[in-house]
Amino acid sequence: MLDKLNIVKQRFDEVSDLIIQPDIIADQKRYIQLNKEYKDLKLLVDKREEYKTLLDNLKEAEEILADGSDPEMVEMAKMQMDEAKGSIPKMEDEIKFLLIPKDPEDTKNAVMELRAGTGGDEASIFAGDLFRMYTKYCEGKGWKVDVVDYSEGTSGGFKEIQFEVSGEDVYGTLKFEAGVHRVQRVPQTETQGRVHTSAATVMVFPEAEEFDVQIDPKDVRIDYFCSSGPGGQSVNTTYSAVRLTHIPTGLVAQCQDQKSQHKNKEKAFKVLRSRLYDMELAKKQEEDAAKRGSMVSSGDRSAKIRTYNYPQGRVTDHRIGLTLYDLSNIVNGDIQKIIDELMLAENTEKLKAGDDVI
Repeated sequence: MLDKLNIVKQRFDEVSDLIIQPDIIADQKRYIQLNKEYKDLKLLVDKREEYKTLLDNLKEAEEILADGSDPEMVEMAKMQMDEAKGSIPKMEDEIKFLLIPKDPEDTKNAVMELRAGTGGDEASIFAGDLFRMYTKYCEGKGWKVDVVDYSEGTSGGFKEIQFEVSGEDVYGTLKFEAGVHRVQRVPQTETQGRVHTSAATVMVFPEAEEFDVQIDPKDVRIDYFCSSGPGGQSVNTTYSAVRLTHIPTGLVAQCQDQKSQHKNKEKAFKVLRSRLYDMELAKKQEEDAAKRGSMVSSGDRSAKIRTYNYPQGRVTDHRIGLTLYDLSNIVNGDIQKIIDELMLAENTEKLKAGDDVI
C-alpha cells in the first residue's frame, strides 16, 4: 500500500512543479487538467501522511513493548498500539477507494433531459417534480442550472425539458440518475382516488467540449423558428429559436430559451456535441458493465431504476435494493444519500473486478 502511495507522491511532486510553469499556464486546457489532477492527488497525499503516522505509531509501540523496561511507557504503548491497529484497516479501505482510477468524464459538466413517459398528464407533472428535485439538489451543491429547451405539459410539469448543469464533478455525480423513474400515487387528475403508476425518463450526458467532438458543418441542417412560451414580443415574434439536425445520425438538438439567435445556436450545438459524445460513451459503458456484470451503470437507458411510492412515503432504488422511507425530503432535493450508496456500490464492483489501481 505504501509503495503505491509513494508513486502517487512522486506524481504529485511532478504536477506541483508543472502547474507553475509559464508554458503550462498559457495552455488553458492542459492547465485545467493538471489542476484537477493536483486536487485529486492531494487527497491521496494527505491520506498517505495520515497512514504513515499510524504505521510509525504502531512501530514505535511495538519497540516500547519489546523493551518493556518502563511500566508506564508500556501501558501507553499498548493504548497506542490498539488505536493504530483499529485505525489502519479502515484507513487502508479508504485509500483503496481513492486509488481506483477516476473516469475522466466524471469531472465534466452535464446536460440532463427529462421526458414524460407512460401516464399522460400525470407523467408530465412527475417530470416537473423531478426537475424541481434536481434543481434543488444542484442549488444545494452550489451548481448552476441553465434551461436549454422545454415543452410544457397540458396540466403542468413538462412533456420534456433539457438543462445544463455546471460545477465541480457534475457528470460523475448525476450520471447515476440516468434511467426510468416511476411514481406511484393518486394523480391530481384522478377523481376516484386510485393509485396510478406513471414514469419519466432521465438522460444524463457529459457536456462535450469542441475538442471532444468535431462536427462537420455540412452534416448539420439548421432551422430557425419563433420561440413559444413566455418571453413577450421579442421572443415570440422573432426567429430566435434554433433547431439543429445532425444528418448522419438523425440526432436533433434545439434551443429557444435565449432571446438571441446566436446564443440559442451556441447552446444547441453544445447539446448536439454532448449527445454525439454520449452515443460513443454509452457503447463503452455497456462493454465495461458487461465485463463487470454491473448493476449500477449499465448504459441501458430503458432500465427502471427507481420508484417513488407516495402512499407508503417510500423511495426504492432497484439497482442496489436500497429503500428509504424519506420521500418528502428526497423529492425536495435530498438525494445525496442515494447517490453516495450508488457510488459506493460502483467502486466496490470496480475493486472486485480488479480494475487497475494506480
